Amino acid sequence: MNRFVKTKWFKIAVAVFALLFVLLIFAAASKKGSSPLSSLLGTVTEPLSSASSGIGKTFSKLTGGLRSKNSYQDEIKELKKQIVGYQRELADYEQIKQQNELYQNALGVKEKNADFEFVYASVIGRDAADVYTSFTLSKGSKDGVEVNDPVICGEGQLVGVVSKVSPTYCVVSTVLDPKVSVSAYEVRTRETGYVSNTTILSESGLIKVSGLSRTTSVTAGGLVCSTGVGGVYPKDLVIGTVKEVKDDDHTISSYLIVEPTLDIKDIEDVLIITSFEGQGVATP
Repeated sequence: MNRFVKTKWFKIAVAVFALLFVLLIFAAASKKGSSPLSSLLGTVTEPLSSASSGIGKTFSKLTGGLRSKNSYQDEIKELKKQIVGYQRELADYEQIKQQNELYQNALGVKEKNADFEFVYASVIGRDAADVYTSFTLSKGSKDGVEVNDPVICGEGQLVGVVSKVSPTYCVVSTVLDPKVSVSAYEVRTRETGYVSNTTILSESGLIKVSGLSRTTSVTAGGLVCSTGVGGVYPKDLVIGTVKEVKDDDHTISSYLIVEPTLDIKDIEDVLIITSFEGQGVATP
């Protein structure tokens, strides 16, 4: 017996039984009653599984972060598009608001002057080098516009007169232009004169009304309107308010420095009067 215990086969058998015993212990410790071999493999591979799981979670976080960044960039692009859309809507709103104001003013002019016929037009071009601030409008002969048609804005403020016409557009010479002559009167005193501007006054956006008596009683603040004489401009179009009254050094008359009631350089929409009672009739 002692001899058998010392043999090689006995030692191998003991080692096998010891291994099986260890495996049985692992099997007993398993929650799901898995086999000793699978439990052993699970024990060996568990650290690797934990490590791979951790790596997977980290990678998932990274890729999730990348997706969030891309989504954020897409959201920025979408917001920019929305901003552009809102800006367009705001521009459209402002345009509609201006047109609505123009229509309301036109309605007021029409109520006071039932004989007026006019077309709406927008400024489509300006000559930056022109000190007289002439501009081009979006309406032409196909819309019934003709040379010498008066142009107004607001509630009947005189802007100028059509000086050139094509089928689709027209050019307006403003009351700042020395070539534009308008018979005028001051509302309070009823004293009359005529617009005869100078380049120096035009550069300052002012109008000269000449031909008043040296003893004129017109004072600063008076309102100057068209008389209707000459058949080009209807009566009572507003030219501006009196800024100064001066004596003419070359004649025995006085003249007025008149400030327009609107800034001609900023005009965007106007009314072209295509017909009115007395048009073309040179009344004295």
